[in-house]
Amino acid sequence: MLGNLLIILAVSSDSHLHTPMYFFLSNMSLADIWFISTTVPKMIVDILTHSRAISYVGCLTQMSFLIIFGCMDDLLLTVMAYDRYVAICHPLHDPVIMNPHLCVFFVFVSLLLSLLESQLHNLIIL
Repeated sequence: MLGNLLIILAVSSDSHLHTPMYFFLSNMSLADIWFISTTVPKMIVDILTHSRAISYVGCLTQMSFLIIFGCMDDLLLTVMAYDRYVAICHPLHDPVIMNPHLCVFFVFVSLLLSLLESQLHNLIIL
């Protein structure tokens, strides 16, 4: 958790790191923080209370958030790979292709696709 916070802090504070790759890396770190925050608090409570019970709604909610942030990690890795492909294969067109609007759009689409996949899994279970 601390490492992810340090990555976000470093990327936001240093202007040399305001590139698409580091933008996606900081968003991935944020998704990792949320991913960890969905399971660890419940696990700590279960360990301290020696109880392993979870309600049906609690299970669906935890599973939903786990899928959202896990899928978002995977999609952000895919977008980072595309960014590296553009940087290597089209180095002169890289700033034009990977503009800030497209980077924000990719993060937004990865969040929307993660939400869609999570809701699909919830509908299958329900």
